[in-house]
Amino acid sequence: MNNFRYKASSDTAAVAVPSKPPGSEAGTWKDFITVTKPGILRTNLVAAFGGFWLASQWDVDYIKMILTMLGTVLVMASSCVFNNYFDRELDMKMERTRNRSLPTGRLTPAVVLSYAIILGIAGLAVLFSFSGVLAGLLGILGMFVYVVIYTLWLKRSSTWSTSIGGISGAMPPVIGYVAASGKIDAGAWLLFALLFLWQPPHFWALAIRRVEEYRAAGFPLLPVVKGVERTKWQCIPYLVLLIPVPILMHVYGYTGQIFMYVTLILSLVWLFFAVKGFKTNDNEAWGKKVFLFSINYLTISFLLMIIDTAH
Repeated sequence: MNNFRYKASSDTAAVAVPSKPPGSEAGTWKDFITVTKPGILRTNLVAAFGGFWLASQWDVDYIKMILTMLGTVLVMASSCVFNNYFDRELDMKMERTRNRSLPTGRLTPAVVLSYAIILGIAGLAVLFSFSGVLAGLLGILGMFVYVVIYTLWLKRSSTWSTSIGGISGAMPPVIGYVAASGKIDAGAWLLFALLFLWQPPHFWALAIRRVEEYRAAGFPLLPVVKGVERTKWQCIPYLVLLIPVPILMHVYGYTGQIFMYVTLILSLVWLFFAVKGFKTNDNEAWGKKVFLFSINYLTISFLLMIIDTAH
């Protein structure tokens, strides 16, 4: 494991500062929403729905599904709020994050910490009460990996942060699946593989676009420590391993041919874009293109998986 810790120097990148003095604005209800990272929550919500639907095979317990989605989104919201809490000083150093609620002082650390704890307790209570013990345990696992392993440890010390952090990002569809099925089988593992393999090349595209910001903030991400070229190479194994996932989901009888063929084509296109990245000199434009494609990839794949779930 790489224990390299990167510290920005004054001659590499300027450190961003909040545009307004901390505490100059009062927090609003919008700050309590944004601190949960709603963009991430939307993705997790769709993923949890997809996992529950896939396991149900159209015979859906809608009340249990809604409660499972609620528990999952509360648990992930708690994890994101904890992430904001622990990263509040680092967020002040990046253009992308310096105007968040904590760096600007619109919300105080004590309030945010209490908020994270309340969300986590509520989410786990819902999962254990209505979705099953296994779903609740997976919720705990997702929180632990994201808050402790990723945020507090690897994000500050190792290039492995993105890969290991992918475990927590892959939990929502698995939670949905086991809530409906009550077990971890091939379907759960394939859902985990789909999200786990998707995340590193998705995030590294963003990291390449904003490599100097991450360098200034002191995050030892792969493009900061090993360089952009190495990061592009690192994306390839994940994208190659992503290719057989839709095939296996069809072979094992979870989805139909529409999902298999479309997602397979999307996987090959993504791999093609990644390979083309070795020939470009405009890494920022390439990173933006790949990042946006990865979002569309996941959205289309899960929608098709839901529509084409085997009866």
